[in-house]
Amino acid sequence: MSDNRTLQAVQAALAAEHAAVYGYGVVGGRIGKARQGEAREAHTAHRARRDALERQVRALGGDPVPAAAGYALPFAVADTAAAVRLAAELEERVAGVYSDLVRASKGPLRGDAAGALREAAVRAVRWRGGSVAFPGLAERTTPAPPSST
Repeated sequence: MSDNRTLQAVQAALAAEHAAVYGYGVVGGRIGKARQGEAREAHTAHRARRDALERQVRALGGDPVPAAAGYALPFAVADTAAAVRLAAELEERVAGVYSDLVRASKGPLRGDAAGALREAAVRAVRWRGGSVAFPGLAERTTPAPPSST
């Protein structure tokens, strides 16, 4: 795998972590008391991943992509339910970017990316309150109609 491809994938993961840190700031402002601890832990985890990715970019000879001043949210976050949906969306987006990093890397970086992918996927499931057995296969997620035999 080319170093350039790896650097691009690390930069993309860093950009996703910047967005997640921002997004969890929004989540934390709207989430109900019962899930504030969970949001705080996720925010802390994303900040730690962001910092590690900045170091990795430098180790690969690049300049870390900076955080944007603000990020467009996928929908309005006016209440706890929307904050929970946003948290799940953030985790799914981060997981997708780490999936790309797993493909683009090798060695310890690949292992770290796989761990980050797993953590984001688990957090997404926790926020959603369930998972899909076969993601992307809607016909597998709904029960089959009863047979007429």
